[in-house]
Amino acid sequence: MAFDGNFTGKIVKELEQALESHIDKIYQPSNDEIVLGLRKKGFAKRLIISVKSGMARIHFTEMRLENPDTPPMFCMLFRKFFSGARLVSVSQSGFERLIEFCFETSNEMGDRVTRRIIVELIGNQSNLVLVDHSGKIIDALKRSDILSKKRLIQPGARYSYPESQPKYDIKTNDTGFIIEKIKEKPDAQLSKAILATVGGMSPLIADEIVYSAGLSNVRVEETGDFKALKESIDSYKSACLSESTPFMLLKDGVPYDFSFMEITHFKGLCTGKRFDSYSELLDAFYFERAKNREQSRITGEVTKLVSTLIARTEKRLNNRKKELQDTKNREELRIKGELIKANISNINPGAAVITVQNFYDENLAPVMIKLDPSLNAQNNASKYFKEYKKRSVAAVTLEGLISDDITEKEYLETVLDNLSRCQTSAELSQIKEELRITGYIKNVGNKRKNKSPVPKFEEYESSEGFRIIVGKNNIQNDLITTKLASKNDVWFHTKNIHGAHVVVFSNGEELNEETVLFAAKLAAKNSKAANSSNVPVDYTKIKFVKKPSGAKPGMVIYTDYKTVFVTP
Repeated sequence: MAFDGNFTGKIVKELEQALESHIDKIYQPSNDEIVLGLRKKGFAKRLIISVKSGMARIHFTEMRLENPDTPPMFCMLFRKFFSGARLVSVSQSGFERLIEFCFETSNEMGDRVTRRIIVELIGNQSNLVLVDHSGKIIDALKRSDILSKKRLIQPGARYSYPESQPKYDIKTNDTGFIIEKIKEKPDAQLSKAILATVGGMSPLIADEIVYSAGLSNVRVEETGDFKALKESIDSYKSACLSESTPFMLLKDGVPYDFSFMEITHFKGLCTGKRFDSYSELLDAFYFERAKNREQSRITGEVTKLVSTLIARTEKRLNNRKKELQDTKNREELRIKGELIKANISNINPGAAVITVQNFYDENLAPVMIKLDPSLNAQNNASKYFKEYKKRSVAAVTLEGLISDDITEKEYLETVLDNLSRCQTSAELSQIKEELRITGYIKNVGNKRKNKSPVPKFEEYESSEGFRIIVGKNNIQNDLITTKLASKNDVWFHTKNIHGAHVVVFSNGEELNEETVLFAAKLAAKNSKAANSSNVPVDYTKIKFVKKPSGAKPGMVIYTDYKTVFVTP
């Protein structure tokens, strides 16, 4: 992330509008997040301070975060020392990612004292430290090891600033001087040499400087045009000193990175978006990031659940196939029972074995039959018939259970395939709802579940002007195929491959070849064969697509189809 020293300076400038405001509210939504309500005449804003790994930041926010019913101990201590405090200054330490708030408040004796909130936005070591008027630490969101040989961050310890890096401030140093310092690293990549020389700079900005100078992917000693480099650094310096515009990079519509200046070296890969304020930019960026992170977490959990269910079903299926194999010899049991009955008069009481001619064999080959000496001949025959009947019933039962297991495995594989193409929280919610309906996710308690949001269908238009809808999951597939489409619309699906239902709403009109290929490619693209070539896609009219009674979501059978081969 480009939350570097110079971006921090821009944030500090924006936070200055809160000067003279009082702390009205203090919340702690999570272990590493604090929200302060700041208020004065004509001004009321919420300030979020996050030291969460990968999401460390500070800005005004419009987001509403859920707070725990009981405030954590740190939050209660924060309230004790800072509730009602008046903000008298906000500053940045050098060009570091460190912001210091000074508040005027009263101590236990009623005397006016100054207390500080120090926010350190230093990657994985980000922290929020409360410091009293004497410079001692009240507490911190992240305490250090009490035996730490580095900085001691513990209540009662004297606060010391993080060690600064030996770099140069672009705002106070001449560009020519900066370039001379860069030249002292001849073997380094130019962008890395700039990063190691200039303080408060992120890799994103260093890459932008060399790109603007036309010097990407060169080492310092290979740099021929230092004039172009100087112009590029001067442009960066100007952006640092002036009121620049907050800028966000989006990749495939998703927030990718941000800066206090326009970034151009991702041309073709990312698009840019400008914001009116840095807080608005950070709100938008981290809201989407948090949402995507939460979606990734839930997707991972659901994917793990479905994968476990598939593995369990496969294990059960294999065990039942072995059991079915054990019933294959049941006909031999019936024959032995018949042979015992036919030779009752020749079997001596207490015999353990008998050898008789097998009249079921064309060669009348002799067969040896084991007997239970404690039973008479009639009961021995009955024992064989009973075992034959038991295995026959087991075979029929197992064949049905195996068929059910195969169907269940195929269904779960469609869910796993849908999850792999899931892009929005609404689509994910619908898949979870589907698993709840089918009994794979159980409702907790007696509370009635809110109906999951129905995401918009993925829609297209063919060259003939026909509307085309693509199902993103099994619930959508059922809705499109069995509810929305009429009997003469045309249905597409990859042949014997898990994928989406695609319907061309043709109103009974014949489709030309271009539309057929377009719809088939959509079906192939939204299937497990998305990265394959020459994918077979079946298509037929909706009237030939049937959903068997009791079938799981998305499962259908179809007839009277044609097949076309396409590459997604």
